[in-house]
Amino acid sequence: MSRRKIAAVVITALIASLLLFIPLRSAHAADTLLSQGKAVTASSTENAGTPASAAVDGNDGTRWSSAAADPQWLQVDLGSTQNITSVALNWETAYAKAFKIQTSADGTAWTDIYSTTTGPGGKQTLTVNGSGRYVRIYTTQRATQYGVSLWEFQVFGSTGGSTPPAAGTLLSQGKTSSASSTENGGTPASAAFDGSTTTRWSSAASDPQWLQVDLGATSTISSVTLNWEAAYAKSFKIQTSDNGTTWTDIYSTTAGTGGNQTLAVSGSGRYVRMYGTARATGYGYSLWEFQVFGNGGGGTTTPPPTDPGGPIQGGGDLGPNVKVFDPSTANIQGQLDSIFAQQESNQFGTARYQVFFKPGTYNNINDQIGFYTSVSGLGKNPDDVQINGDMTVDAGWFNGNATQNFWRSVENMAIKPVSGTDRWAVAQAAPFRRIHVEGGLNLAPNGYGWASGGYIADSKIDGTVGPYSQQQWYTRDSSIGGWTNGVWNMVFSGVQGAPAQGFPNPVYTTLNTTPESRDKPYMYLDGNNYSVFVPNLRTNASGVDWPNTPGTSIPLSQFYVAHPGDTAAHINAALAQGLNLVLTPGIYHVDQPINVTRANTVVLGLGYATVIPDNGVDAVKVADVDGVKLAGFLIDAGTGNSPQLLQVGAPGSSASHSGNPTTIQDVFARIGGAGPGQAQTAFEINSNDVIIDHTWLWRADHGAGAGWTTNPSDYGLRVNGNNVLATGLFVEHFKKYDVEWSGQNGKTIFFQNEIAYDPPNQAAIQNGNTRGFAAYKVDDNVTTHEGWGLGSYCNFTTDPSIIQDHGFEAPTTPGVKFHDLLVVSLGGMGQYAHVINNTGPGTSGTGTTPSTVTSYP
Repeated sequence: MSRRKIAAVVITALIASLLLFIPLRSAHAADTLLSQGKAVTASSTENAGTPASAAVDGNDGTRWSSAAADPQWLQVDLGSTQNITSVALNWETAYAKAFKIQTSADGTAWTDIYSTTTGPGGKQTLTVNGSGRYVRIYTTQRATQYGVSLWEFQVFGSTGGSTPPAAGTLLSQGKTSSASSTENGGTPASAAFDGSTTTRWSSAASDPQWLQVDLGATSTISSVTLNWEAAYAKSFKIQTSDNGTTWTDIYSTTAGTGGNQTLAVSGSGRYVRMYGTARATGYGYSLWEFQVFGNGGGGTTTPPPTDPGGPIQGGGDLGPNVKVFDPSTANIQGQLDSIFAQQESNQFGTARYQVFFKPGTYNNINDQIGFYTSVSGLGKNPDDVQINGDMTVDAGWFNGNATQNFWRSVENMAIKPVSGTDRWAVAQAAPFRRIHVEGGLNLAPNGYGWASGGYIADSKIDGTVGPYSQQQWYTRDSSIGGWTNGVWNMVFSGVQGAPAQGFPNPVYTTLNTTPESRDKPYMYLDGNNYSVFVPNLRTNASGVDWPNTPGTSIPLSQFYVAHPGDTAAHINAALAQGLNLVLTPGIYHVDQPINVTRANTVVLGLGYATVIPDNGVDAVKVADVDGVKLAGFLIDAGTGNSPQLLQVGAPGSSASHSGNPTTIQDVFARIGGAGPGQAQTAFEINSNDVIIDHTWLWRADHGAGAGWTTNPSDYGLRVNGNNVLATGLFVEHFKKYDVEWSGQNGKTIFFQNEIAYDPPNQAAIQNGNTRGFAAYKVDDNVTTHEGWGLGSYCNFTTDPSIIQDHGFEAPTTPGVKFHDLLVVSLGGMGQYAHVINNTGPGTSGTGTTPSTVTSYP
């Protein structure tokens, strides 16, 4: 045992004995503990056993510790602005000699409320006076050679509380909203009407600004409650309107106080807005909640008014979170580093970024790519953008473990790595598309820690690809100089230079061609104008489709460029008008599905634009039409139980689209993780002739709102249409079937799966007479189906005694065929009895040795 660990054990024992004689902490008269269990971040962590969250969990036996360097910080988000009266610090032996306690309204600008250069360590209760949503300890000098370490960091104060509203019904919650502007993608208009005091709308920093809600019908208004963030309005009006155009004042002030205000008013209207004319701070206006009370008018809801300006215009600005560089841009590296500093460990944050490089040559670039960051070249071909440097993903933020490096991408450029080899150590939902690597590619983190990815398409790697610790990987329609080693499941289709078929030893599944593929639409510069290029469908494809990719160029003027705060109704009006859709980076709350009804419509997300369905609606619906292209966005389940997050074709769809299939590419779904969420099914495919090219459907096993009853979702992917092809299918943790396929002539090339970790016991997953639901189920009515390179893993963390009868289930008939299947028990946490049906050896023991079937039946 190291000297530090011995010291920690001794100190812990001493503290435990002292608890018999002294109270655990000082009394805080009339104060509330505000910080326990709240979202928390830190500048660094010593290792995975000392996370930031351990300092706010109420357990004096767990701790946060930092890297051994100065300065360091630990920050807690209280969820709303609070009055701070004291802070209690319970230091481990590695304490800070010099530190500050700071507060912030926005997590960026900080105010000191305590400072010392003679910190004594041990237990400290600091009396302070301040306010803010965010509170942090900022250490500048350690007292030991180790990092700083806290058993507990507790913030006490008084909560604001809402003044009870006047009599009336809450009319506004969850209703359609809009605003004059939004500060960024994480502060949309809808956040002020979602019933949560931890989400907020904030505007641009200028006057005037407004926030408006559509109550759905003319109503009598009796009171309005405003829960201001620190950035409040000094002068504002409350106004009503019957048509959203002509407004009547029902309240006005030039002496706004901020905080929680309940305003008794008298008026009527379908639309209610806060119209701010003078800010009290240098920031924009910001409201945690805007609540309208009164009596609804009843009757049929009339449609919203048409835009007074006539038809919705295409094109426009791509928003503040799209960064566009050319070779003359100053301090490119500094701007990239700033984004990475924010996004490196921001796994469940709300910030989203798209980085574009215009055609040209860029020297000495090392772009470290964090969460929710997409980096793309704006050339027609990858070699139009030459990066002399690296596009890097590593896992330093997670102590060398790359299994959570999700939601990031790189596309459409040439990379000449400084060392000769680029590092791309990712997990799910992190595509590597249309890239020319002028050297080798390393898919493992520094130190060769755990890794679980990933996906490459339409790329040329001149040197060797080394997956090393990657457990599984899929590469499509590419060219490589070589491939070395593999762990469980390396799958190739249409890859020139791929290793020969060898599964299970070596672990290669190789198809010479991909039956059908259409590469992802991408944005590029056509002269000085933005356009979106849509590649043509390929059959029996092999190798890259560039340069001179066959396809169609669509100018940005034919796209509605959506921004966070846009309503689903407005987006749908643009789609119905005949426009395609670009979703700029940010969060989009929708109270009705985004409806794609026109053949050949392109929906392209930038920077992991995220759609959240409110009130249990579907997020996106696609009609049973030809050639829709969905690409590059995330659907995050809301708290209402959506029937499905994405539906392609209504149930019973029967049209043929064989000459022009719909494609779904880099479209991902998440249930839980960022917060509680639920959906019956993630994706439901009812149309025939659909290509699903790289998706990750994830019922969260970690993060906020993850638990057997907290983020329920029964099915990941349900396929009812015929002739559906999946290339690169990642589906994990659903409570019943991760994949259920009932359409004829389906095909899957590569499937990666983890069975749900969290069933409480064997009975919770009993499926009639079968123990557990198969990861991949082909229904009994199916007579033709084929799959290559499919794997399923179990890790029953709640009850390791659970047995899963099989990973795969299918009718035994000559037309239903599987090649190269495997199941794995991760460390013996549960077992599989068979691989497919009653065929294939079961897993056993605590080793992670795959059980395989090379051909079935």
